[in-house]
Amino acid sequence: MDAQPARSKQTIQQLYNTILPELAQHIHRNLSPVLPLFHDFHLERVIDTWTKDPAASEGEEISIENGNVQQLGLRLRLEGFQKAGAEAFDLAKDLLFRLEKYGYSIGPDKQSTWLEKEYGQRWEQSEYNQLAEKWTEDLIDTLTERLQGLSD
Repeated sequence: MDAQPARSKQTIQQLYNTILPELAQHIHRNLSPVLPLFHDFHLERVIDTWTKDPAASEGEEISIENGNVQQLGLRLRLEGFQKAGAEAFDLAKDLLFRLEKYGYSIGPDKQSTWLEKEYGQRWEQSEYNQLAEKWTEDLIDTLTERLQGLSD
């Protein structure tokens, strides 16, 4: 039986180069009804090169190459909400992959977990769809709260 893969350059690259772009496509499809409400939008992959691994040696650079990245994910910026009578505003939302030694958890912030996976574990289409749907619903809730705040 194969040993469980640990976080490494290869497992991080797999997430960054394969999983995140596929997930971004699902999210973009789900966002299509919301996008016309804004002047512009950006959906991009992000890597946290600030958070240091507690087990890392002093002065070790945080990078994919070193296999010691603690977080990566997707960041959405919706800019210039456009609706007559409403003041323009921007929204930003993250989807974080918190990388542990043998697996990772995914959620909208550091405290919430919507999905947990092991490195090397295959992603099902239903998982992409569920995450994209949940994240889009969360974004729409945030947008609704923001609009209600404007009308109060």
